[in-house]
Formats: sequence, C-alpha cells, structure tokens
Amino acid sequence: MTGRQEGRASVTETPGIVTETARIPGTTGTTGATEQGATVWLTGLPSAGKTTIANALADRLRAEGHRVEVLDGDEIREFLSAGLGFSREDRHTNVQRIGFVAELLASNGVKALVPVIAPYADSREAVRKRHQTEGTGYLEVHVATPVEVCSVRDVKGLYAKQAAGEISGLTGVDDPYEAPDSPDLRIESHTQSVPESAAALHALLTERGLA
Repeated sequence: MTGRQEGRASVTETPGIVTETARIPGTTGTTGATEQGATVWLTGLPSAGKTTIANALADRLRAEGHRVEVLDGDEIREFLSAGLGFSREDRHTNVQRIGFVAELLASNGVKALVPVIAPYADSREAVRKRHQTEGTGYLEVHVATPVEVCSVRDVKGLYAKQAAGEISGLTGVDDPYEAPDSPDLRIESHTQSVPESAAALHALLTERGLA
C-alpha cells in the first residue's frame, strides 16, 4: 500500500480498502470545482431574503462539486447558543460563535454560507479579522432589503408580533441594525429575483477565485 504524499492524492493498492483523496487547498477536484474554502456572511434585516439566497447559492455550488454548509441562525441559537438572549453582549457572543464555526469549516475547504443578521458592525468586523488572521477567505454581503418590504414579507411573523406588542427588540424596528458601509457585495433583493441575487453572489465568488 502506498503512503500519503504531501500535496498529492493518496492511493491504496490493498483490495477492499478505500482511502480519501487529499489535495492542497485551492486546487481543483475531478469536477473542476475549487476546493478553496471561504465564509460568505449574508447580513440584513429579518425577512430580507438572506437564507433564501444562501440556499439558492448552495444548490448551485453543490451542483458544481463544491462542499457547502449553510449555517442557519435559528439552528445555531438552538444548539450552540441556547443560553443567550438578545442583548448587545449576547448578540455579539452569538456572532463570534458562528464566526468561529464558519472559519473552521472554511479553513478545511468548505464554502460556509452564513445568512445571519449580525446587527452590529464591530461584531462583523471581529469575525472578518479572525478570518484574516487565519488566512481564510471571507466575504461580507449586505442583503439590503428595506424594512418596509421586510415587514410585508414577515416570513416568521416577527414584525406582526412586534407591532402587536408581543415582542420587543426586533432588529431594524426597535433595536439597532448597523448596515455595512463597504460590503463586498450589496444585494437589493426587492428589485431582483432570487436566482438573479444568487447569480450575483456566485459571480463575486468566481471573481475572487472561490468558485
């Protein structure tokens, strides 16, 4: 049985044994898809369309042979941040936890798509710096859907609950949202279709050598 060589695929000649292929990050597999990982953070108001766009992009990337994970904010809160509330400090902690997981995935060749509000600029900047320190690709995408449109979409019924006085601290309504000044991409999802939004993001990944 041959041994593993750095930067090459390991090959086994032992019958019945299958080994995984190892390659240098950034090279291409048999599909031609780059194996360079990266985090794509989609920030925006509730019901802006972040998750819908992320899932559409994920489908396209997977079809091209990329390894992709979508880190859903609700699932993260349930399984990793269940003890956190919605104070500024707790929101910051939640974003840092998600950023840590995303960077870990990205540094191992996964496209980590993160459709999470992350309302505070300093929290997002801390995540970006973590990626820069580790030499991991990071893109910030602002899904810039106006609150007036988001409140009509109201996918989870949050705007209606806030208007009825059932909840408070809704980002963009009675809690702050600090929109990015210079995101890598700004998507106005209310003026274009989901496929068009996903295509714009895919084009950016391609331009940066990540797709």
